[in-house]
Amino acid sequence: MNQAIGVIDSGVGGLTVANELMRQLPRENLIYLGDTLRCPYGPRSKEEIRMFTWEMVDFLLQKEIKMLVIACNTATAFTLTELQSELDIPVIGVIQPGARAAIKFTHNSHVGVVGTEGTIRSNAYTEALQSIKADIHVNALACPLFVPMVEQGIISGTHAEQVVEESLYPMKMNNHIDTLILGCTHYPLIKETIQSIIGDHVTIISSSEETAREASTILEFHNQLNKDNHIPDHKFYSTGELEMFTKIAESIFMKSIDKFHSVTIQKAFI
Repeated sequence: MNQAIGVIDSGVGGLTVANELMRQLPRENLIYLGDTLRCPYGPRSKEEIRMFTWEMVDFLLQKEIKMLVIACNTATAFTLTELQSELDIPVIGVIQPGARAAIKFTHNSHVGVVGTEGTIRSNAYTEALQSIKADIHVNALACPLFVPMVEQGIISGTHAEQVVEESLYPMKMNNHIDTLILGCTHYPLIKETIQSIIGDHVTIISSSEETAREASTILEFHNQLNKDNHIPDHKFYSTGELEMFTKIAESIFMKSIDKFHSVTIQKAFI
């Protein structure tokens, strides 16, 4: 099954998931689409998020993908169930894998979640965590300034530290949490800054590794793993300008990538 795994995100953040998929599934081809033109999704309405997500999905379905990974937490929160029921290929998101990882690492059952306004508003992480462990204590906080900052390529330095410190202040006041879920795939790009602000006593969870593991398990179950002994052919698409997208991608993958393309997908006015 040499068809590609499709990965969608509101921007560059899902590249952290793509990187983990490439690491754990080195024979698989990937097609990545980041909707950088309309990022961030967090402040948008549910209907906008659904429409934009379906536009990305329709684009990837034309590439005959064998699996869809929704690498955007906001899109996962609002469209995962619908996409799973509508599509005839496996569809996975990033919320359930992140929740499972947090449950595994917490010692005192006090878990923090930071994410976009949309993800936090959906209560998706709280519901996912409590479905696994009913007595879990969840402290959820929207951090709307993180995604625009990352999309601008600001992932370290004085400005990043100031934004993170101000955003996490309410979370720091809750000194009970021992585990923090980065409930947005953009956030691992500023993980070191977040760790320095929240403190070393808090274990930070990124869902990328767990999501890739789930993708591997599902493909193996359906006998869809690519067994060809070849160099994978990865393609990366962005709906916005490519310069920053390429720069951030190459900093994540730690190598030069030449398969970047700009694409138009929207069917309605932004």
